[in-house]
Amino acid sequence: MTSDVTAARGLLSAHAVRERSHEMLAAALAGEVAEWRVDLAKLEAAADLTAVVVREAYPDLQVPFHARWRHFSVAGRDLWAERDGGWRDPKDQARAAFDLAITSVLLDAGAGMGWRYRDAETGATLSRSEGLGIASFRLFESGALSADPGDPLRADKLAGVTADVLAEGFQASADNPLVGLEGRASLLRALGAAVGRPGQLFDVMAGRAVGGKLPAPVILVVLLEALGPIWPRRLSLAGVPLGDCWRHPAIKRDDATDGYMPIHKLSQWLSYSLIEPLEAAGIAVVDIDGLTGLAEYRNGGLFFDTGVLSLADPADAGRQHPVEGALVVGWRALTVALLDKIAPMVRERLGVKAEDFPLARVLEGGTWAAGRRIAKSLRADGGPPLTIISDGTVF
Repeated sequence: MTSDVTAARGLLSAHAVRERSHEMLAAALAGEVAEWRVDLAKLEAAADLTAVVVREAYPDLQVPFHARWRHFSVAGRDLWAERDGGWRDPKDQARAAFDLAITSVLLDAGAGMGWRYRDAETGATLSRSEGLGIASFRLFESGALSADPGDPLRADKLAGVTADVLAEGFQASADNPLVGLEGRASLLRALGAAVGRPGQLFDVMAGRAVGGKLPAPVILVVLLEALGPIWPRRLSLAGVPLGDCWRHPAIKRDDATDGYMPIHKLSQWLSYSLIEPLEAAGIAVVDIDGLTGLAEYRNGGLFFDTGVLSLADPADAGRQHPVEGALVVGWRALTVALLDKIAPMVRERLGVKAEDFPLARVLEGGTWAAGRRIAKSLRADGGPPLTIISDGTVF
């Protein structure tokens, strides 16, 4: 019989996310998910829109991976490429890139509709994920996270990060409110307590490579093992912290994981975002589609706004929903499964093969951008279709 610890650790993988997300979809199609209805026929329209958005943004179909690095470009400038940290060893540059990507992704949960960031160097005014990306980049390059004044491009002073530090760096104020400031600060402090310097995880992952190759799902496993303790008020099982994992009655098992639905959205986006620095350091990342799609409100909103997903109770559209509630957990899990369904449909419309156009490109090109477009066409503020109560560490 599988021990509870082994069963719990089994939840810390992309495979578990994918398997249980498809279980959720099957249950919803059978009418066994109380909060949601699914109409797979409407995936055709969602795929049509996604393919159009890809072709408009990338006529040559050379779509980059969905990664945090896309958000470090503004006004036609790649800010990370412009930085020269004086690195003599590609591994040192990779460690700095890990420091930046990990802290930035953990600061990326939804900003709220009222927040803006004005970048003094470029003059750009940005909101949402793009604004958080540039704000976190500027915070990092300022040396605010470094214990070495002579080496600002590192993150080994995370214990000193407070809400005030972030408020100053992110230009947050009563007139420019940023959701979850304290949650973000406490997350970085917990990160520092758990791993010291995030860049050290590069060495851990490099040590897991075989013959110079590292499967992408292994990146996620390393992150989930290292970052599990940092998430506030999350579930644990048999002493194993489960991170972005929740309960839903549609998930059935005959072991201790009965009812558990892992999602690991931020950790998977971070996994995608670490591919490029690993490859720049000479490590080939393989099995990229072993990771799953991302359960966030742009992808989930695409399926909601095209009618693939609909609320069993329409009145839920006007209510606020906690992230741990069955409605949100179900929405996120269904989003992951539906991304697997829509990816081959998008590739067919574009005339590309899966090996040339992995899910990371479908997301970037892609479903995320299509979700944003349709949201803007349906709602004046372009926001998500549902109101989620967030602590700044999930969406």
